Amino acid sequence: MEIHSDFSLHVFHSPKFQSVVEDAISFFNETPVHKLPPPGRFIGGGIYALYYTGSFEFYLPIAKLNRENMNQPIYVGKAVSPGWRTARTQISETPDLYNRLREHARSIQQTSNLSLDDFMCRFMILKDAESDLVVPVEAELIRRYTPLWNTVVDGFGNHDPGSGRYNQAKSEWDVLHPGRPWAEKLTGVSPPLGDIIEKVQYTLS
Repeated sequence: MEIHSDFSLHVFHSPKFQSVVEDAISFFNETPVHKLPPPGRFIGGGIYALYYTGSFEFYLPIAKLNRENMNQPIYVGKAVSPGWRTARTQISETPDLYNRLREHARSIQQTSNLSLDDFMCRFMILKDAESDLVVPVEAELIRRYTPLWNTVVDGFGNHDPGSGRYNQAKSEWDVLHPGRPWAEKLTGVSPPLGDIIEKVQYTLS
């Protein structure tokens, strides 16, 4: 048997796949924008983006981009049913995406320096075979828009670690936006606020 050393023979390329992802991104960017959280409960999982429009000093460049149109997400995420990750199900009959947006709304409401009224969201429900696009579409949105809370300020999507694990440090997000009750219980050494602000200012300058 002939042994090959040309590893390029193992690289798969699919223009069709990229075209489908582009179609999904185009569809996503044309979906209606809602206040956070959306006004009505809905079923399914998928992709979402949050947009900031307020007056928090260090986010003014983002807010300016979103004054007329929601052009620059501050966070992009996904929400899927537990069975999706193990391929046990493609169809979600639970409000996974809606619940995630409500969870994010609660996190923002609990902070001392952000207002929920300053946030908008858009989302795309993916079900049946299209649910396989959740990961590549989320990844492409993050690559394309480099949302601040995905790429610079870490920790927005964190959850309560639970009793016995509060020796962890606060995330950068919780240092910059204090107030989440469970985060205030964390006793680890947190990153300095000044360093986080410097990163944000450098990124948005």
